[in-house]
Amino acid sequence: MMHLPFKSLLVGAALLASSLAAFAAPTEITDALGRKVSVELPVKRIAVNFNFEEFTAVAGLDGWSKVVGISRAPWEGWRPLIFNRYKAVIPNLAAMPDIGFTEDNSLSAEKVIGLKPDVLLMSEWGYKSATTQMEQIEGAGIPILVIDYNAQLLERHLASTRALGKVTGAAARAEELAILYEREYNDVLARVAKAKAAGAKAKKVYVELGQAGAETIGNTYNNTMWGKIVTTLGAENIAAGKIPGPWGPLNAEAVIAENPDLILMASSSWVGRPKAVRTGYDILETETRASLMPYAQRAGWADLKAIKTGDINAIEHGLARTLYDFVAMQYIAKRLYPEQFADVDPMSSFKAYHEKYLPIAFSGTWMLPLKP
Repeated sequence: MMHLPFKSLLVGAALLASSLAAFAAPTEITDALGRKVSVELPVKRIAVNFNFEEFTAVAGLDGWSKVVGISRAPWEGWRPLIFNRYKAVIPNLAAMPDIGFTEDNSLSAEKVIGLKPDVLLMSEWGYKSATTQMEQIEGAGIPILVIDYNAQLLERHLASTRALGKVTGAAARAEELAILYEREYNDVLARVAKAKAAGAKAKKVYVELGQAGAETIGNTYNNTMWGKIVTTLGAENIAAGKIPGPWGPLNAEAVIAENPDLILMASSSWVGRPKAVRTGYDILETETRASLMPYAQRAGWADLKAIKTGDINAIEHGLARTLYDFVAMQYIAKRLYPEQFADVDPMSSFKAYHEKYLPIAFSGTWMLPLKP
């Protein structure tokens, strides 16, 4: 029997221990809030509370094989038609356990803990509102990473994307997406700055959630969602300072008095909303325009600048506050500064994003003006 020198045995044991430690050692990941969270990589089990399409873009279909639970309400409940498209290509999605959701107070720490995930991915507002559940989950030794695209801050978009990449083992793909987003975001702002330098004046913009029908005044937005995008693009959001909170209806007289140059009706394929402005994968342009027309025909709107020029637009509500919201920025900026964005095609941008990063085919109508 061959006997290795004692020193060689020690060196071999140290190398083996080092290799195992490197493989299983906790890794520090910086989340959207700048928190340094220790996660043992590679993870085998993940629970996802929100940002499912961002998770898919970064982790791919392979990433879903590690998902053991999701908050079903904000995806299957809010956007069932989109959920069904993903369900057709993600084998474990149909029977995915539900961990509950913060907005309806159903988020269950017990369910999360019972699924034994190696990490929980949480929205920023969910993390801050469900403090008791978060303490229980972290107390059980489950690390929580906050992923946030809702703040509409470039640094959070990038941090969230890179955190998703690290935790799912798709860091290279995540970095590619982060670079893409930062490049497109900065390109939009550079073009806006060029238009301003050339003398472009700030146009007035009115945004409304076109969900309940033209006879109902839907929510508008004050420094969040569409309101934040409008002001970021150097336009004047006519609702700014005129509604009490981040969103809510702006009275009809105020809209008429402000006489906006551009009107954006936030639209989608909502279920059970027959009078809504419709956009999405299954929607034809003719259907979108037909659903938009009743809004254009509202009492008192005929003399508005936006109506006279046909610049009342449908734009998919789900485009805001996402990893692909640069597409919505491109579209709105193109309406505001047509010369500076003449060579930009937002629909082509969205199609390319689908083809490279999403497992479902691009189709349908997502944004368009009433006047072709």
